[in-house]
Amino acid sequence: MRLMFLPVITAFSLFLISTPFIAIAGPANGDIEWSTLLMGLAGGLALFLAGLEQLSDGLKKAAGKTLKIMLARLTTNRLMGALTGAVMTGILNSSSITTVLVVGFVTAGIMTLSQSIGVIMGANIGSTVTAQILAFNISQYALLPVAAGFLLIFTEKTEKLKYAGMMIMGIGLVFFGMSIMSQAMAPLRSYQPFIDLLAKMENPLLGILAGAIFTGLVQSSAATVGISIALATEGFLTLEVGIALALGANIGTCVTALLAALGKPTEAVRAAVVHVIFNIIGVLLWIFFIPYLAILATWFSPSSPELTGAARMAAEVPRQIANANTLFNVVNTCLFLPFTSFFAWLACRIVPPKPPESKAIEPLYLDPAVLDVPSLALERVRQELARTGEIIHEMLETTRNALHEGKPYLLKGLWHEDDKVNILEDACIKYLGTIRQSELTEEEGRDHQMLLITAVALENLGDIIKTNLVELTEQEIGIHYTKSEETSRLTESLFVFVSDALALACKAIRDQDGDAAREIMDFEPHIKKLQHDLMVRKSKRLGSSNQDAILLARIEISVASKLKRMYNLTQRIASEIILVTEESDKTEDQSNELAPQITENN
Repeated sequence: MRLMFLPVITAFSLFLISTPFIAIAGPANGDIEWSTLLMGLAGGLALFLAGLEQLSDGLKKAAGKTLKIMLARLTTNRLMGALTGAVMTGILNSSSITTVLVVGFVTAGIMTLSQSIGVIMGANIGSTVTAQILAFNISQYALLPVAAGFLLIFTEKTEKLKYAGMMIMGIGLVFFGMSIMSQAMAPLRSYQPFIDLLAKMENPLLGILAGAIFTGLVQSSAATVGISIALATEGFLTLEVGIALALGANIGTCVTALLAALGKPTEAVRAAVVHVIFNIIGVLLWIFFIPYLAILATWFSPSSPELTGAARMAAEVPRQIANANTLFNVVNTCLFLPFTSFFAWLACRIVPPKPPESKAIEPLYLDPAVLDVPSLALERVRQELARTGEIIHEMLETTRNALHEGKPYLLKGLWHEDDKVNILEDACIKYLGTIRQSELTEEEGRDHQMLLITAVALENLGDIIKTNLVELTEQEIGIHYTKSEETSRLTESLFVFVSDALALACKAIRDQDGDAAREIMDFEPHIKKLQHDLMVRKSKRLGSSNQDAILLARIEISVASKLKRMYNLTQRIASEIILVTEESDKTEDQSNELAPQITENN
């Protein structure tokens, strides 16, 4: 928790150092103390960005489960995709993160390129939520939410209230940072070179370029719009310049998505390219209509006719910039949403398919970009482990078929398959280690432990097949002695039960399905009886004088033992999933019980 506040503490320290200088800014001779001004800007920007991070962290943690549900309900409906993208971006406080998530989904094959385009378009709408919040001029009260949020974080024991405290404190820091930047820039009102520079920004191309470059550097369009609003609050910016900076921010925010697509499959690169195309075309369409967009934004926004000059600009322009930004993105999404197929076709033309490469297996779901949202990162591990379990299930089925059909050559590829399991398991363990470096909720902590145990269990399952079952199967096939039909039935039934348990384990892992996990537990008496019956038959066979019969009996007993060991490992996975789902159900039940009480009290 304390490490999380390091950027905030650093920013506060910088502010405290610069405060005495800010107080004496603007000496009598009219010169500007540049060191004072720069310290104020740096401290204010640090607080602003730290506040955004704090707000975003609180939203991510509070909405972790909601995000998983939303992701699970993505449909082929482009309108629903756009709505999902808008809501997710509003929660995550970053269109870049949403786009990066979409790139990951396309990489993993969860979404098609056409599906992703609606989400990307909707993300631009969601990104305007922050600007709308920033347009409220509550800087003079900014320290109140900082104090209230701090109090909730360090005094409350319930996670939900702590997350609420993070969000409240984050909002306060954002506005406090903006007020410091505004105060620091106040001396520039009489600095002619700065006034001339702002006059040049009336050229929309320069404004768009400046907004794009700054957003690309800080990777936050909210920061660019926030600084624009801070400048407007001081009466520095006209509405047209603020709109140009906001349009540039829409282009600059594409940088993160492009970086996330580097080295990814063709479909993922195409999704990132769609983001760039959509934003650039949208900006180009509006570049000559900025005055009309300004008129519309002015019409939608509250006015202050009682004020004049810079005071009126300071009162009206911040909200007008926020509304213009929202209007721009909503109109663009409505215009382009029917043409998602065209955008997909254009992206395919720009990014042609790569020739197929033969390379070792790689994780599909473990995207570093979602590590900032632990609930989503844990979901990625769950999907990757389910994929690993399916490889192991195929390995067992191959072993079963080789034994049943007497075809040892079917076993040759299993060593390579186990190498795949080891690669994916190792990647999952490292990814889980990185997730653990973040602060996790109680529910996320339980999920993390369950996934770690699952990863180790899956690796052991693969090793049993490669090291034990493959060798035993080859030996059994090589013995020229006919098994009885009853022994074949018992062995085959054991294989079937363990195979079914593995298949259910994959489903339980992927969907966190408690019912599938409980079904695995129900197999235990059947497997114990089959193993017992096989042992009884084989113990009689050990008294035979035929050496092949004795050797075959020993092998069959070993096979049964290894299958039982595999079942025990799937049972271990199932028990962990049951524990996690039951705890989750208890939490939901408690929330449902509290809801009527809160309503009655109110």
